[in-house]
Amino acid sequence: MKRLFNIVALLSVLSVTWPAGAAVRPNLVVIFIDDMGYADIGPFGAKKQRTPNLDRMASEGMKFTSFYAAPVCSVSRAQLMTGCYGARVSVPGVYFPGGKNGLNPKEITVAERLKERGYATACIGKWHLGDQPEFLPTRQGFDRYFGIPYSNDMQRQPAKGGERVVPLLRDDKVAELLGDEDQRRIVERYTAEAVAFIHEKKDAPFFLYLPHTAIHTPIFPGSKFAGKSANGRLGDWIEEIDWSVGQVLDTLRQLGLHERTLVVFTSDNGPWLVKGSDGGSAGPLRGGKGSTWEGGVRVPMLAWWPGRIASGSVCDAVAGTIDFLPTAVSLAGGDLPPEPAIDGRDISPLLFGKTRDSRREAHYYFSGYNLQAVRQGPWKLAIAPQPDSMGKGTASDAGTKAPRLYNLDQEVGEQTNLAEKHPDVVVRLQALAARMNAEIGGNNPASRRPAGEVANPKPLYPIKETNPAQGGANTNLASPKPVRLDSLKPGDRLGGISAPHVSNQAFILECVVETVQADAVILAHGGLSAGYALHAKGGRIAFAVRTGRDNEVTEVVTPSPVTYPARITATLAADGTMTLKVNEFASVTTRAPRLIPRQPAEDFCLGHDDAQPVTAYAATEPFKGTISDLSLLYVSPKNNKQ
Repeated sequence: MKRLFNIVALLSVLSVTWPAGAAVRPNLVVIFIDDMGYADIGPFGAKKQRTPNLDRMASEGMKFTSFYAAPVCSVSRAQLMTGCYGARVSVPGVYFPGGKNGLNPKEITVAERLKERGYATACIGKWHLGDQPEFLPTRQGFDRYFGIPYSNDMQRQPAKGGERVVPLLRDDKVAELLGDEDQRRIVERYTAEAVAFIHEKKDAPFFLYLPHTAIHTPIFPGSKFAGKSANGRLGDWIEEIDWSVGQVLDTLRQLGLHERTLVVFTSDNGPWLVKGSDGGSAGPLRGGKGSTWEGGVRVPMLAWWPGRIASGSVCDAVAGTIDFLPTAVSLAGGDLPPEPAIDGRDISPLLFGKTRDSRREAHYYFSGYNLQAVRQGPWKLAIAPQPDSMGKGTASDAGTKAPRLYNLDQEVGEQTNLAEKHPDVVVRLQALAARMNAEIGGNNPASRRPAGEVANPKPLYPIKETNPAQGGANTNLASPKPVRLDSLKPGDRLGGISAPHVSNQAFILECVVETVQADAVILAHGGLSAGYALHAKGGRIAFAVRTGRDNEVTEVVTPSPVTYPARITATLAADGTMTLKVNEFASVTTRAPRLIPRQPAEDFCLGHDDAQPVTAYAATEPFKGTISDLSLLYVSPKNNKQ
């Protein structure tokens, strides 16, 4: 009896000494791919590239068929880190190098939650939640960081000259500057770092966040994979990613960690369709990156945990990146406090087959702060115009605010509007959308938390050109060389210092256009937060100026269709007055709230818009025709003609 009493006493002490759930705390690995479409890997229908490791992962684990990220990368990463829609934590779009904003350090990330539970943490790869020291992973709960802190196309020319580069960070310091050819080893290097971390931390619970730079353009497959797939360099890079996944899973097996490790594989958004053969595939889904159609936000997701997740299982319930934080905390034996509020839910009952139902009342599709759609069960209600993809216009059936209702179980391609047949469903989903929009959407939300912001942002390394993300008046720019815009042809683009500088700048834009298209993008420079565009819609000419996110787009349109050739003069005056004159017809005017407040980070594009659209275009095809005599005249403070 005395011996039994001693055993019971010892067990009682151990239960007090160790944190609740410590005996079953699993390792957690998230492999996050950049711009991978729904149908880019074997388990989701890819045929041209081989993904044997992901195929095995699916056969040994669970495939989620209704898993949601966000239209663009920074938002999706914020959702994964915080368990919140990007709108709730004031992460509406993409962060650019040297910008003043990032994920607010006051937000409590999944890494911080897991550190509270005794986890070792590492982020290896693309961060993209702000590149200022205050925003880097080592300030957001990660013990270590190794990677390119933003997209691999955000290259800048270093002050000492040479080719344009991106920085590779070790923790919070720049370890190297990588040129294009250096990026060919980035998957290999990330993988080696990840495997080393697993070996080092094998005896204690760890959280490994592995957000790959691949497969974002420009595409740089490693030398061992270049030319090996049947789908060009995109397929090559996907096959290298599959190899990397195999290295991680094999390491877990070799160390005997596979039965106490959850591995999640997914993507940050849909494929960048305008990149053509470099853009990936959404398969049966409509739209791509930058849109709230299913193809823009529904992504492949695999969950693997031998012995806990049933082999070859499939989950059709709605889930997403916002659900990872509460799931991870639950698996680690913790509980989340009621504040700060999060939007995600613990999906471990789905993972373990205890339920087949979504853990959330509804899923909300935000583009920036603009709530565009809501899904509940099979029903998806679109309540705003939806561009088809980043760089593409809005289709004729999606250009109005009239509600459009789709049954995703019956037609995942979102072609048939069932709103008139199911008015009761429309009313129910409109009520859900109105409630969420009042909470975190639009211009006057009740519960949006502040963005992170620094006073004097600086690039991570000395650069030769002015950072477009910082804006500033034209007189502060680094002596841009004049560019003859009339030498450009439709399809051309200008980036960085070569593009017109319009931050806080009045200007006059002139050109002559000839086309047979009623709807066409003539020129565009900007994206979700700043820019301007000329476009034809319904035969009329429109001049749009964007001075902020969401609805801060002002557009002036000719009252009737124009005849071609059309000589167009579009003016943005210092007081925000916008004037549009076409041929001999009288000018039309309106008023923007202010000048364009920052230099657009996106390219100046002629005949197309290759990024987040400045405005909602009616065009669905590339420009066909000629654009000549193009010029931009600065009105103040300088009178430099480009």
